[in-house]
Amino acid sequence: MSTTAVQLVIGATGGVGRATARRLADRGDTVVLAGRDPSATAALADELGGASAGVHARSVDARDLAAVAALVEEAVAEHGRIDGAVNLAGSLLLKPAHLTTGEEWADTIATNLTSAFALVRAAAPAMRRGGGSIVLVSSAAAQTGIANHEAIAAAKAGVIGLARSAAATYGARGVRVNVVAPGLVASAMTQKLVTNPAQAEASRAMHVLGRLGEPDDVAAAVSWLLDPGNDWVTGQVLGVDGGLGQVRTRPKG
Repeated sequence: MSTTAVQLVIGATGGVGRATARRLADRGDTVVLAGRDPSATAALADELGGASAGVHARSVDARDLAAVAALVEEAVAEHGRIDGAVNLAGSLLLKPAHLTTGEEWADTIATNLTSAFALVRAAAPAMRRGGGSIVLVSSAAAQTGIANHEAIAAAKAGVIGLARSAAATYGARGVRVNVVAPGLVASAMTQKLVTNPAQAEASRAMHVLGRLGEPDDVAAAVSWLLDPGNDWVTGQVLGVDGGLGQVRTRPKG
């Protein structure tokens, strides 16, 4: 059984996932990396030192409740417990409601909300004996109206509701549930936006701090919430968004 914190990172091979995994590994946690692409997940685990460094790779479809439950069960069987778990699986659909197909809607909900529910459903009972931290990912778009974000905003707003209810349900057992809500973060998922000069500039202008986010900006918040030392924080939505979710830039002139 590990004597360090045991952390489960779902969606580990994305930009924020990689940054989070590196932060956790660097501080000496045992880290179970999970993603849909087994080869990419294994490569990341090797990059971070592999099993000898306490970094392990697993494959999972985060949208599958049974698969996530099996992943958590396997992690507990192998390491004796899990102390923290984060769901970083996600997608980005930028379309008005009337142009969004049924398939796009279903995929957006499954990838962003069902995956979050699957983790809470599996991890919270597994943490009941010793407590722990579950971190989910929402979006600044769930807290402020942004055009053409209807499907993703709905899914991410659902994540906030899920987290707050779960925080109330499992808090007496020492299980904390919190949310990070990023603004626009430069990553493979957002590449089309951030590499388009006009769109990137428009996005920067919406963030009062005047820049887009980097994966490590979000990873810093995730790793802080996963830290067992921060065990009096639950039911919170932490905006890591350059101010996008709550404040507006001053008008020019």
